[in-house]
Amino acid sequence: MILLIDNYDSFTWNLWHFLSDLGVEVETRRNDTLSVEDALAMNPQAIVLSPGPCTPNEAGICLDLVTRAAGKVPIMGVCLGFQTIGLAHGAELKRIDPPVHGKLSMIRHDGRGLMAGCPDPVAVTRYHSLVLERENLPDCFTITAETEAGLVMGIEHKDQNLHGLLFHPESIATVTGYRMFANFLSLAGINSVDEKRLATLEKQVLNLHDRFPDHIHA
Repeated sequence: MILLIDNYDSFTWNLWHFLSDLGVEVETRRNDTLSVEDALAMNPQAIVLSPGPCTPNEAGICLDLVTRAAGKVPIMGVCLGFQTIGLAHGAELKRIDPPVHGKLSMIRHDGRGLMAGCPDPVAVTRYHSLVLERENLPDCFTITAETEAGLVMGIEHKDQNLHGLLFHPESIATVTGYRMFANFLSLAGINSVDEKRLATLEKQVLNLHDRFPDHIHA
C-alpha cells in the first residue's frame, strides 16, 4: 500500500490515478488529519507527498514525517513534497520571479532513479514559485534533474530511499510521468517496471497531450 499525503491540492487526485493505474493500492490522507505515528502505523510500503499551495513549514505532518520515516520507508515528493524533502535535510528555499505556473520546460537529467528510461532532455510541467538553493544544497543529495538555467528539478538522497521532483509528473503535459512513478515503485521494491503496461498508459497521455500546444518556458 502507498500512503499518499494530500497537501490540499487538486493534483493529488492525478497522483492517485497515476499510481492506481500502475496497479498499486493507494490510501490518501490529508496532511493535518493524522499524526506521524498514525501514518507509520499504517505500515505503508512507500509514501508519496503531494504538491500543495503552501510552504513545507505549513504542510501539516510532512516535515516530521520525512524526518521520522527517512531510511525506513521509501518516499517520493512532488513539488511541495520535493521542497519538504530538501528542507527536512537542511536545504534552503528561495523564490523565483516570476513564478512558473502551468509552463513546460526542457530539463536535463542523469538517466537514473526516477528518470531512468526518459528522453534527455525531456519536457516537464512546472507549477511553483520556490526552488531549492543549489549553492547550499546539502551533500547528502544528488541533483538528478535541472533546467537549462541550472534550477534544481530533481534530487535523490545518497543513503536513503528519498526522491523528489519539483515539476509535476502527474500532469498530462509531462508525457513520461507514468514512467517516473513506475521507476519509484521499482526503487521501493513494490513493482518492477512493466514496459507493456507503461506503453499503453503513455499512449493514453500522448493522445491527450497532442490536443494542446507546446509552449516551452526557459
